[in-house]
Amino acid sequence: MGEAAQGSIGSADGIADEGKRKGSRYGTIIVDLERHCVVDLLPERTAATLTDWLRQQPGIEVVARDRSTEYASGIASGAPAAVQVADRWHLLANMRQAVERWFAGARGRLQRLSGVPSPHGVLPAQRTGPFPRSASDRQVGSDNRARRLALYEEVRRRHRAGEALLAIARTMKLARGTVRQYAQAADFPERAPRPRYSIIDPHLAYLHARLAEGCEDAAALWREIRAQGFTGTAKQIRRWLSERRTKPARTAPHRWCGRRPTDPALNGGAATPLPSARQLAWLLVQPPTDLAPTDAVVVARVEQDPETAIVAKLARQFTALVRTCNASNQADPQVAQAELKTWLTEAGVSGVPAMETFAAGLEGDSGAISAALTTPWSNGQTEGQVNRLKLIKRQMFGHASFDLLRRRVLLAA
Repeated sequence: MGEAAQGSIGSADGIADEGKRKGSRYGTIIVDLERHCVVDLLPERTAATLTDWLRQQPGIEVVARDRSTEYASGIASGAPAAVQVADRWHLLANMRQAVERWFAGARGRLQRLSGVPSPHGVLPAQRTGPFPRSASDRQVGSDNRARRLALYEEVRRRHRAGEALLAIARTMKLARGTVRQYAQAADFPERAPRPRYSIIDPHLAYLHARLAEGCEDAAALWREIRAQGFTGTAKQIRRWLSERRTKPARTAPHRWCGRRPTDPALNGGAATPLPSARQLAWLLVQPPTDLAPTDAVVVARVEQDPETAIVAKLARQFTALVRTCNASNQADPQVAQAELKTWLTEAGVSGVPAMETFAAGLEGDSGAISAALTTPWSNGQTEGQVNRLKLIKRQMFGHASFDLLRRRVLLAA
């Protein structure tokens, strides 16, 4: 151990993993939460390695950690008298991830829900999908969808036959997360539209207002918004207007068939694509009063589904409980524990497998969860030390051995 790490170990430590190679190899960083410095680096993220280290450090009373079962087991074996504290940020992240996984499986059903009117009246025009693409781009997208659909059907077939998810992932050479998503999705999980920023976006409100007045002259619209600062070409406006015309342009060919206008910017329509599962999960864990009007319409639309309403209620209750019990506003320990117990009971009998599984995981870690809600300790500064460790690694272009990296980190502490 480097000289800078010599001396007594504080009574409270923070433990977090740090990726040597993201997704495949991880080490462990140990931080003294009282002295605000790195104590040691371990080459692995295993319970045995952490147990051996803790047994050599008597006097540790509190250990803050993430939700890793390896760390929980290692702390229980190496420092059985220490109080384990689950990190509050990780609790919120785990809740959002559970909701995201549920949405990934239910998104196809929710997409068929009709829109709801906005309580705020007419919402500002906004784009919920990409602008029309070329024929070659559409063909590429269609081919990619067909490939993903074939993988989805094969995963579902293997899962119904009783194969384990890990075995399916190894056989088909897919990520375990992808296999889990496909296995749990009742319908094929379509990719959510991800509209990129367009220079037309700042002028959408004006264009929609002029369109409502009956102006369908692309050249005139282009000249008007060009005077307002638009730097694009008239062709971009013609392409935008072509999807919204109620009658053919004077220069249109005779084969124009009087297509009905389609407007992907309409809010709340049944054809409006829903955001991605990740975006929907983020909206559901936010307090309803903090949502923007457009986001509130999306949430109201998906909450028409009874199961979504249950998930949303449980997610908001849990996140509100964790956010209330922070370091600067500690709740009454007995009240916090009672609220946690009530939430676990409700989630455990909710009838939503994703929530029941999440609640069961919390039940198995109830001691650390209760400590997170009733003590000021967290892994916040430990995550900051992880960020600092990554900076040191990048200064050596990722070529340092573990021993050299450990020595530099400890000497810098």
